[in-house]
Amino acid sequence: MTNPPAPPLQTPPVGHMPGIHLALLLFGALLIPASLGALAIKEFRDLDLSALLIAAGIALGIVAILVGAAGLGRGIGIGAPQASALPGPVPATPVHLSGHLDPGLSRWMWLVKWILAIPHVVVLALLWVAFLVVTVAAGLVILVTGRYPASWFQFSVGVLRWQWRVSFYAYGVLGTDSYPPFTLARGPYPAQFDVFYPARLSRWKVLVKSWLLALPHLLVIAALSGGSWDTEEAGISLLGLLVLIAGVVLLVTGTYRRGLFDLLLGLNRWIQRTVAYTSLLTDAYPPFRLDQGPGEPAAYPGEPGPSGADTRSL
Repeated sequence: MTNPPAPPLQTPPVGHMPGIHLALLLFGALLIPASLGALAIKEFRDLDLSALLIAAGIALGIVAILVGAAGLGRGIGIGAPQASALPGPVPATPVHLSGHLDPGLSRWMWLVKWILAIPHVVVLALLWVAFLVVTVAAGLVILVTGRYPASWFQFSVGVLRWQWRVSFYAYGVLGTDSYPPFTLARGPYPAQFDVFYPARLSRWKVLVKSWLLALPHLLVIAALSGGSWDTEEAGISLLGLLVLIAGVVLLVTGTYRRGLFDLLLGLNRWIQRTVAYTSLLTDAYPPFRLDQGPGEPAAYPGEPGPSGADTRSL
């Protein structure tokens, strides 16, 4: 018997991105690479004033990012979704990814979506700088307290949510012609992403899960994305090839093959579960399973659903 899908997460009202916090975050995301670039091209013989200014720039950028991310996280929405609040079956994992295929996709628009998505790519490049800084800072906090700061958690999930929307639109699925919104917050869109907020996280796993425990999944993702330890021998991306096939079929027939869509959702779901795990957002080890289809499956028989969800509002 087919395992029934979990119900979709309820989407709270769309949050907002406070201007001052967004400006702080973007300032920090620009300042850190600029400072690191100056550090890379400068030859230091002694600890001179220039070195101190560069170090101060990096420190200031980190502080600006952390303060900005905390403010943006508080403005994203009314708390993270909780497993206990869902009606019906509990999802199989705390990472929830869904995508719903538009019924009337344009035959040709997918040829230019990568151009239309350039503004998103530019913003996401800065957000990923901030995401890395927040992840390292959150790891230090988890190491001491066993908790991921709630506002930083919301920000980090928001970055992954934004990236998934753009991927679903432009290059990872081509599943919608609706242009992605410029926001970290939840809101109405064919592609959704969320992570249950954990009540507690393991302190010691912070030291090893991003590189050691996740290594089998990272190898699988490298194969799916065409990655290789030797960049000169990097192969073609299986995911990219399937997206290209879907686009060509759509161009010729005007139809997006449902089976291909379900497969692409499963591949992206595996990738995003691994990213959430290596980003310290959850201790739930990603399953070695290709859960295809637009929505998350319910927990499989004998497999616990997400545990340790904090029932408090963030």
